[in-house]
Amino acid sequence: MTGQSEEVSVSEPEDNLPAAVLEGLPESARNACARAGWRMLTRVQSLGLPYLLNGRDIMVQSRTGSGKTGCYLLPLLTRLDPDIKAAQALVLTPTRELAVQVAHEAQTLFSGTGISTVAVYGGVGYKQQTDTMRSGAQLIVGTPGRVLDHLMRRTMNFDELRCLIFDEADRLLSIGFYPDMKEVQRCLPSRPIHTCMFSATYPPHVLRLAEEFMRQPAMLSLSLKQIHVVEVGHFFCEVPPMDKDRALVRLLEMENPVQAMIFCNTKANVHYVTGVLQGFGYSADEISSDLSQGRREEVLGKIRSGRLRYLIATDVAARGIDIPALSHVFLYEPPEDHESYIHRAGRTGRAGAAGTVISLVDVMQRMELERIARHYGISMTQLPLPTDGDVERVAGARAMALLEARLRKLTGLERLRAERYMALARELASGEEDGGPILLAMLLDNFHRNALQEECFPRAGLSEPGGTAALNHRSEKDGRGNRKRRSRRRRGENRGPDSGDGA
Repeated sequence: MTGQSEEVSVSEPEDNLPAAVLEGLPESARNACARAGWRMLTRVQSLGLPYLLNGRDIMVQSRTGSGKTGCYLLPLLTRLDPDIKAAQALVLTPTRELAVQVAHEAQTLFSGTGISTVAVYGGVGYKQQTDTMRSGAQLIVGTPGRVLDHLMRRTMNFDELRCLIFDEADRLLSIGFYPDMKEVQRCLPSRPIHTCMFSATYPPHVLRLAEEFMRQPAMLSLSLKQIHVVEVGHFFCEVPPMDKDRALVRLLEMENPVQAMIFCNTKANVHYVTGVLQGFGYSADEISSDLSQGRREEVLGKIRSGRLRYLIATDVAARGIDIPALSHVFLYEPPEDHESYIHRAGRTGRAGAAGTVISLVDVMQRMELERIARHYGISMTQLPLPTDGDVERVAGARAMALLEARLRKLTGLERLRAERYMALARELASGEEDGGPILLAMLLDNFHRNALQEECFPRAGLSEPGGTAALNHRSEKDGRGNRKRRSRRRRGENRGPDSGDGA
């Protein structure tokens, strides 16, 4: 692993620690670096390792490929005891691919130390994963859904857990994964757990939800081109004019924002984009000058209360609207004047949180966007347009997480009812029935859309006493698991962010 030569903007905690160098690391970490062929630390490792080695809860923001995995794995060499044959560290990832990648890197770093690693994820059988855990794996790397499955089967326990790491925290705390993350939290020991988050971005809802899992975390931010956690990232996708609607849908699937505004230059495009998104099953509505004041207030009330995800508007119609929780702003087309770009971009990145602005441009509009960027000194980054394959992978992982969560809540009678369709499901999946796969895909899409419509995060300023405990109480009431599972929830009900629990 080589050092980074790019110019990096660094934002450190107030009580920052001196940067680390390879030669100053504990011997076990130096030996691990030698096994991996790392001759020097990356910037994120140099700045982040001192906090992890000191056991401080920290949120690290750094771009993909900057060395974050090594940053959280190396300190585990001093924290994990190979003589204790039980899970001592848990790394949560949003996808099986990332879990496999992290586990592979851990096996290289931990080779010869007696520390064993197991990757647990869905889509494969349980036996190999269970056997490795029973043999005493100290590090578990897994997706939240499969981790919960093992906990319910009692093939995994956290009695000896010391460290909890969220990799790609922005996705783990996104719509689709958050309920599973809360379930995992309720299974953690009541004593403090050293908890760290790593992510390329920290949208407003992630900063807020992080407080539910961490104890007064520090924030370390490293980014290129002066765009870091307290600023707004400016991006664009070059798209043929006739493909903008499909490109917008793909970007929404990939980014999966909690809430976003989508700006158009004309009322006609506002109506069109709203119709497209609603046709795809999204929670979307519009604000235009054609709306009555009563209808306008109704739409604004829905997005401010979290019941609406996407608001489409022109600059004129959006004037005076303030929605603090916006993580994303999409520009279906660049504005007709420079100041309007700043007006649109300023709707995100509020209150010190990260924000993302993505513009869809054709060749001529790209030139206009570049003029705006030069005028204001904004650094614009081109995003590759997501492919259908990209969307299939991301949407599939999210749908699987939602399905697994629903399965875990089934009562015995509900499971029995579902089993009536097992033969039909196999027939549809096999493709022997004409149109079988598309019928199954149609059912999955309908489930996915409905589940995302129902999904919501606890709103900021939750008025119920107990904050997180109130959320846990609702989960107990709504869940339909067995008695042991409900008892476990009750035992964790009072573990809020200020209770001394490290979760």
